[in-house]
Amino acid sequence: MKAPDRLERERRDQRFAMRLSLAFGVAMMVGKVAAYVLTGSAAILSDAAESVVHVIAVGFAVFSLWLSSRPANSKYLYGYERITFFSAGFEGAMIVLAAIVILDEAIHKWLMGLRLEHLGTGTLFLLAAAGVNLALGLYLVRTGRRTHSLILEADGKHVLTDSWTSFGVVGGLCLVMLTGWKPLDPLVAIAVALNIVWSGGHLIWRSATGLLDYSDPETGRRLRQRLDELCAELGVQYHGVRFRTTGNRLLVEVHLLFGHETPVGEAHRIATQIEERLPDGLGLPAEVITHLESLEDHAVVHHAEHYTGRP
Repeated sequence: MKAPDRLERERRDQRFAMRLSLAFGVAMMVGKVAAYVLTGSAAILSDAAESVVHVIAVGFAVFSLWLSSRPANSKYLYGYERITFFSAGFEGAMIVLAAIVILDEAIHKWLMGLRLEHLGTGTLFLLAAAGVNLALGLYLVRTGRRTHSLILEADGKHVLTDSWTSFGVVGGLCLVMLTGWKPLDPLVAIAVALNIVWSGGHLIWRSATGLLDYSDPETGRRLRQRLDELCAELGVQYHGVRFRTTGNRLLVEVHLLFGHETPVGEAHRIATQIEERLPDGLGLPAEVITHLESLEDHAVVHHAEHYTGRP
């Protein structure tokens, strides 16, 4: 388990990063909406729409981060950490919704006739916004991975998507200004929308797999490798390994096998060592629960319970 001071430091870093994301998100949204009003560009509208969605999603993420840090209680014995998956799914759904709005508006503008003004000013602003979002997104993803926060990592990926969107729009608008061919503007918006759909779908998929307790093979490999090392050192065997993620940490269950002659107190001491030392080699926070069994007849007992229906 993590030391309390380290855990508090990571939570403080998470809160600061999320507040920073919200502040920059609001600033980018206001600026991009102003750029759209100035230019009438469908491509800039696509960028502005994603920024609006981003602010809404970050607002929900701020709430989720606060809720996930609350301690367990008599009603929620495992705490509130799995709200992180809802947050990632909500952000993904909002991204897809933005893409639908962008597609609708781009096609509508194309059919109704294109009127573009002050593209140079709007393009320069988007270029600056893209640079800021690139730096912010990299910071959020790095902080999320370092503090094991799916909420922050998802938000960082959204900001990075916003950055790539802005760079794509800038490229498209430069081509419009160079060639004078206005249909490039809605075409860029449509391309941006399709990219956003992929990004949002990925977040929704990650949210769904987390809620369904998907077992990551690489995490399972590291977990069993660490168990092999510890159990070989302490002279015990194990089976029945299961794990799930809350978005911030792993919950691990493992059955430890001891010989009949091992005193209960000694078995408990060894099990406690494994519970305390196992997370150190996993590279992420973990809570370990062990179940002590007899080495000689555990298979017989499990077989009997299976066929008699006993708990």
